[in-house]
Amino acid sequence: MSVFTRFRDIVSSNINAMLDRAEDPEKMIKLMIREMEDTLIELKSACAGVIAGRKKLQRRRDDIAERIALWSQRAELAVSKGRDDLAREALIEKRRFTEIGDTLDSDISEHTGLIEQYQADIGELEAKLTTAKEKKRILIQRHKKAANKKRAQEDIRRMDSADTMARFEHLESRIDRMEAEADLVNYGRKAAAEDQFAGLSADDDIEKELANLKAAAYDDREDSSL
Repeated sequence: MSVFTRFRDIVSSNINAMLDRAEDPEKMIKLMIREMEDTLIELKSACAGVIAGRKKLQRRRDDIAERIALWSQRAELAVSKGRDDLAREALIEKRRFTEIGDTLDSDISEHTGLIEQYQADIGELEAKLTTAKEKKRILIQRHKKAANKKRAQEDIRRMDSADTMARFEHLESRIDRMEAEADLVNYGRKAAAEDQFAGLSADDDIEKELANLKAAAYDDREDSSL
């Protein structure tokens, strides 16, 4: 397949449609990028060859232009010397080189048009390659996100499994039992302290009531003595 055929196939392709049909889009885009890069190298190489050819033609054309000028001068010189025969020969040579120059001008023009087409094709392919590389970057990001999401969903399903929940319940039961055992260790000490504080409160009440009784008895005796 020629470089031009591959180029036309590439630039006319619909990247999105090709990726949608591909079983492995990421692999497909990598192959497309490699194909584009190879084609771009060939296009640039071919363009460079045509540019080199035009330079060679241009050098030849410059040489022909000098020869045309030379025979033109010789013709004028021959006429000035009255040598029409030599002037005629000089004009024949001038015409011959002029025809060669016209052919070279046509070849140079063709080369220039081909170079311009190559440059346009290269620009178009480079734009297509940039788009493909951006697609590749997006695909890789989507692939990573999808992989992370899948892994997260698998972790969630694993956490929601009956076996996992049973382990959590078993751990919760162990903690409840340890807390109950700790409460039992401190239970007797807490009860004794609470009884002592309650006794102190009861003693205060009794002492207050006793003081009230004494005060009342004292008041009665005072009243009797009067």
